Amino acid sequence: MFDNTATRQVVVQRSAGLHARPALVVAQTVQRFRSQVTIQSGQDQADAGSVLQLLSLGAGKGRQLSLTAHGPDAEQVLEEIVQLFANDFGLEKS
Repeated sequence: MFDNTATRQVVVQRSAGLHARPALVVAQTVQRFRSQVTIQSGQDQADAGSVLQLLSLGAGKGRQLSLTAHGPDAEQVLEEIVQLFANDFGLEKS
């Protein structure tokens, strides 16, 4: 049970896409957990704990992202990330 795998799908809703502030919020959230999280956008994949890698996805508004987590708290970390997307990352609309 130590090496659980979980997956989720989210859609970028911010008009500015997954830019620096939301990417930072995602990376900080991931770093609080022990699981390894990746986010895939089309053919591109990023370590969700890295702001620079998240920015390299160039995920604009309307883009569907696939989240995958491997580790002991995989379900929990993805639930938090899904909630971040659903609640606009706790940031003002842009």
